[in-house]
Amino acid sequence: MEKCSQFIVKHRNLILLIATILLIPSFIGYMNTRVNYDILTYLPKDSPSIVAQNHLNDDFNLAGTAMIVVDDMPEKDVASLEEQIAQIDGVDKTLWRSDVVDLSIPPEALPSALKDALYADGSTMMIVTFKDVAASDSTMNAIEQIKKLCNDNVHVAGFSAITADTKAMIDTETPIYTAVAVALVLVVLALGLKSWLAPVIFIVGMIYPILYNMGTNIFLGEISYVTKALSMILLLAVSMDYSIFLLHRYQEEKGKGDSKEDAMARAIHATWLSITSSSITTIAGFLALLVMQLTLGRDIGIVMAKGVLFAVLCTILILPSLLMFFDPWIEKYQHPVLIRPLPKFSAWVSKHHKAILVVFALLFVPALYCNANTAQYYDLAASLPQDLPSVQGTNELKDKFDMTTSHFIMVDENLSPSKSKAMIDEMEKLDGITSVIAYEKFVGPMIPSELEPKAIKDVLQQGGHKLILVNTSYRSATDELNKQIEDLYAIGQKYDPEVMIAGEGNMTKDLIKVTNIDFQMVNIVSVIAIFIIIALTFKSFMLPVLLVLCIEFAIFVNMGIPYLTGTELPFIAGIVIGTIQLGACIDYAILMTSRYKEELAMGKTPRAAIITAINQTMPSIITSGMSFFAACSGVSFIAKMDLIKSLCMLLGRGALISVIVILTVLPGLLLLFNKLIAKTTKGWPKGGNDDTVGNSYNPDDQQAPVENAEATLA
Repeated sequence: MEKCSQFIVKHRNLILLIATILLIPSFIGYMNTRVNYDILTYLPKDSPSIVAQNHLNDDFNLAGTAMIVVDDMPEKDVASLEEQIAQIDGVDKTLWRSDVVDLSIPPEALPSALKDALYADGSTMMIVTFKDVAASDSTMNAIEQIKKLCNDNVHVAGFSAITADTKAMIDTETPIYTAVAVALVLVVLALGLKSWLAPVIFIVGMIYPILYNMGTNIFLGEISYVTKALSMILLLAVSMDYSIFLLHRYQEEKGKGDSKEDAMARAIHATWLSITSSSITTIAGFLALLVMQLTLGRDIGIVMAKGVLFAVLCTILILPSLLMFFDPWIEKYQHPVLIRPLPKFSAWVSKHHKAILVVFALLFVPALYCNANTAQYYDLAASLPQDLPSVQGTNELKDKFDMTTSHFIMVDENLSPSKSKAMIDEMEKLDGITSVIAYEKFVGPMIPSELEPKAIKDVLQQGGHKLILVNTSYRSATDELNKQIEDLYAIGQKYDPEVMIAGEGNMTKDLIKVTNIDFQMVNIVSVIAIFIIIALTFKSFMLPVLLVLCIEFAIFVNMGIPYLTGTELPFIAGIVIGTIQLGACIDYAILMTSRYKEELAMGKTPRAAIITAINQTMPSIITSGMSFFAACSGVSFIAKMDLIKSLCMLLGRGALISVIVILTVLPGLLLLFNKLIAKTTKGWPKGGNDDTVGNSYNPDDQQAPVENAEATLA
């Protein structure tokens, strides 16, 4: 690595030039990476709802569907609107009363089933099907074209419309998220560093790994909108430490009187192991998401792990050139460091560590209970602003047509009319069912042949299956709806053992089942992986127990607060927050423990060693944690979508809670279990017996944070 460091410094300008040129294909890759705005598509392919959804698309081409609610409009104008919608690229077919009977026949003369399905409270409903699924680009483009034809009396509703509005909102807000996160991180870095210019250089340096990461996502085919919205913010928050480590070590080496080239070469060599080792736990936390059955976890995990790896490489290869070029200005424009050690706080923590641990023990079980009982919601539409056009249209669909959720039930086309009729009758009697649309409801001896709805037959009988549309007043992801789906399965299987149920309701039901398993698996895998990494790093059994225990307690507190405030969290929060907070914040615990071990090796007593460890690591821990908190919390205040708002709020608050726990609880645990740590850790220093040794710290020593870099996993 020493030769590599010298090579990097010698050829730094060439490396920077090549790195800058590589931004061009990265930007092209970023612009051409497709974004998926439908989380339900990440369900396992063998889930019953996904299997049914595939049949719905293949046989009926109904996986992408929207409802158009038209208020107080003459029927000839509605017919004209239908014709215009039918001509839009991406639209497969439209279905309204004009496709069933001539407009000369008054609505009152229509079959009651058809009239009730298409008319209500002065409004009429038109069904639009698309050539591709709801989350496809062609469907979302078609939705946008439909909206251009609509006025205040026309509302587009349904899952396809909601997906299109989600896309428009995320595309608009993501650049704002990034700008806010950058601005707030700059403020925190300005408080924690003595240079005014260095934070700006760090941000410029982060452009490279962020754009490389987003550009290489093109090889994944697509990423989710959650990943797109969060990845830049998270990468900025979790990777800024690496830049700080390199700058501090470079300034230390330069202070020894060597040339800038020699100082930077030694800085790269000294911090390489620290940076790479520090990143391992963060990467492990993200990779733990790969075990999720919901492949959204794989999406977030791969993108973020890849991003951290790029951040490490860019810190070693690109940042040295930037720091050396701007070095005169970095040195010139300086100010006193505002995030400084607090010696009195360190002494207080050491003196009262037993009382702190008593509070920790008393809070642990309540925090665990609150975490386990925090309410979660799975209704994805509930996370959207209620003023979105699609949400307003869907609410109108619910209010006027009592269509809160729709089930698409498919049975064998050879099922006899009598059995179909009996099955439909049973379904209509279920609580919450508001209407059932099936071909058998529109034909029979009482309906004249000229009124036989061939258009409806074309929609409801295809590909060897009959389609039954069941509308319900229950919302997705509720216990009532999930019970209703089970009852529908039970009824359907009496008449056709191969019955299938598609639609948002059943997909959400499968989502609940899958994520309940994912939550347990991700937490177990992340804890085991990071436990092993810490155990190997320190050659210890007891230390990983204590360090993981601290961060897990911080996670329990963070995730338990919503229980106390009565706040419901989006389901994805319970899965990803724990592993991200563990992977990103365990470094604070490792930093503190490494410094404590170093001070013991210098002959200090445990108490003196922990005071010095707190003093020396406090600036780095607070600066890193506050950067994380500022970036994520800032976004949470401006995000309109509750899913993004909640995730960012939890991530930011989790970082802040982790900082508090590491600076208060961990020192007490290290002191209390020092003898047990020594017995279960290879090479753990015994320390001295004089409490006065090394029990001092000069707050004016600007090089103090430099030592923090060397106290990482190296």
